[in-house]
Amino acid sequence: MVLSTFFIAACSATGTDQGDDPQETTHPTAEGPDADAPANVRRPSPDAVFDYQLGGAYPPAGKVRAVSRDREAKPADGLYNICYVNAFQTQPGEAIGWWKKEHPDLLLKNDDGHLIVDKDWDEPLLDISTPAKREALMNIIGPWIDGCAAAHYDAVEPDNLDSYERSEGKLTSQHAIAFARLLAARAHKQNLAIAQKNTTDLLPQHTRIGFDFAVVEECARYKECLEFSRAYGGRVFDIEYGRKDFTAACQAWGKELSITLRDREVSPAGKRGYVYESC
Repeated sequence: MVLSTFFIAACSATGTDQGDDPQETTHPTAEGPDADAPANVRRPSPDAVFDYQLGGAYPPAGKVRAVSRDREAKPADGLYNICYVNAFQTQPGEAIGWWKKEHPDLLLKNDDGHLIVDKDWDEPLLDISTPAKREALMNIIGPWIDGCAAAHYDAVEPDNLDSYERSEGKLTSQHAIAFARLLAARAHKQNLAIAQKNTTDLLPQHTRIGFDFAVVEECARYKECLEFSRAYGGRVFDIEYGRKDFTAACQAWGKELSITLRDREVSPAGKRGYVYESC
């Protein structure tokens, strides 16, 4: 889900009270992709009550211990904060014009030279098909991740990992894995944990990539909760958008995963259509 505002501003720095933070230290192992992760990368607690605030920041309910916000928003004091970054597609609206003007070569095009667009969100895909283009994209997206760290977020959530599925055959899962590894390395360098966003097909690669936990949408609706649970234990934040799916998720997974019900627009509290519950 992508609802953030124009991306060019960096997160502003705020202090975070770590006294009651529901998180734990991840220690690097002797081998494998976590070996290069700094010892003070922090993963969320498996039992952290979660709020998904991409549509606008607002004071979380008292029981909330983890929150995801757009990278332009300030983190919430005293909570585990996840910084949303649209890493595999552009933002909609005026951001598209910026990409066309400044980096047209990094937008994915079909054989006719037209942009390949995620029609659900009106977001052109970024071209991650070659090492050179992935490096060029990291020169743009890497500083966004750095900005999340400077603002005292605890983790980053790079969205649209599955964009290769909408690429008209121009991208593959291997391209996504290669770029995700760069994102994970940058996050870990900044002492940030990194979340896998959706995409069960890449769960077998999550350790190789370097993902530390998962943020998933509608794993109950699509019957994917078991797969994410097997990969990440209780460190799975699931957002359901339907009451029936939320109820089913709570019954089946409420004691193991962090389950949240939100409206599809992830509206801020007090706005029309706002829905938030947890189990």
